Amino acid sequence: MASHRRPKQPSRTRVTVLTATAAAAVAFSAQGAQAAPKPKIDEVKSKVDDLYHEAEEATEQHSQAEERRGQLQKEIGQIQDRVARGQQELNTLRDQIGSVASAQYRSGGIDPALQLFLSSDPDTYLEKASAIGRVTDQQADVLASIQDKQRALAQQRAEATAKLADLEDVRKTLGEKKRKIQSKLADARKLLNTLTAAERARIDQQEREQVQRASRDATSSRPDLGNEAPASGFGAAALSAAATQIGKPYASGMEGPGSYDCSGLTQWAYGKAGIKLSRVTYTQQNDGVKIGRSQLKPGDLVFFNGLSHVGLYAGNNTILHAPKPGAYVRYESMNYMGTFQFGVRIAG
Repeated sequence: MASHRRPKQPSRTRVTVLTATAAAAVAFSAQGAQAAPKPKIDEVKSKVDDLYHEAEEATEQHSQAEERRGQLQKEIGQIQDRVARGQQELNTLRDQIGSVASAQYRSGGIDPALQLFLSSDPDTYLEKASAIGRVTDQQADVLASIQDKQRALAQQRAEATAKLADLEDVRKTLGEKKRKIQSKLADARKLLNTLTAAERARIDQQEREQVQRASRDATSSRPDLGNEAPASGFGAAALSAAATQIGKPYASGMEGPGSYDCSGLTQWAYGKAGIKLSRVTYTQQNDGVKIGRSQLKPGDLVFFNGLSHVGLYAGNNTILHAPKPGAYVRYESMNYMGTFQFGVRIAG
């Protein structure tokens, strides 16, 4: 028979212990929440700057892949043109052999040498024709030309196939780099959104003040850049051209004139000086002679942070550059640029 006794009530001591445990758990949770305080504005700004640098590195790699894609497409087009011309020449040579065969057929039969060519692998024709001794010098010349054309076409088609595969790899790289750029910028936006409106306004104000200071320097009679002699007339002209772009926004992958990324600005500036630079940091490093920090002169290219960033040395430990997403072309002390790699002097 089932028991109908009332359940035993917890003792006062047990209730007290449970209450104390719950209170301790709440207190521990509160301490845990307090152990991860909201990051300070300077910490957020530093992390955002790091993300922007990573996005810029991906941007340079994306631009390099974009440049490679354009080069491959041009090379593939040239190969395809050669294949088309070669095929046309091959068809003309085959028509010559066909005309001879037709004439022989109408006159009562086809020369065994031509019959051999028309019914067998052209690559082995000459050896077989020589064996039966029935090929004329004129026929041998035409058939040798056909053989050469066929081999050249086969090689060119194989080359085109390989380059098309390379192009597909580059397209995949472009997609990966674009996703990386977008991811880093999205992470930066999320971090900025952890700040209050007033804190975000403070960061924006700092950026505006930097632009204003740079603009005042650019429009003053003599910016505080020391009195160092430029690297060359080309360097001076490039630096002067870049100074006209101060205040224009940084934009990933852009080459001006409305906005720039870092290597887009240096390429544009030297283009105005009459020098054609390659497009990205990874190739611009090879466009001149590498030099150390103590050798820098105004107009030299300066590279930072594992070649992810480039600017123009302006003198007095200052560079002129397109800094990062959300910023504008400006002068900036090299002390705030991160790890200096080397300078590159461009000669005409």
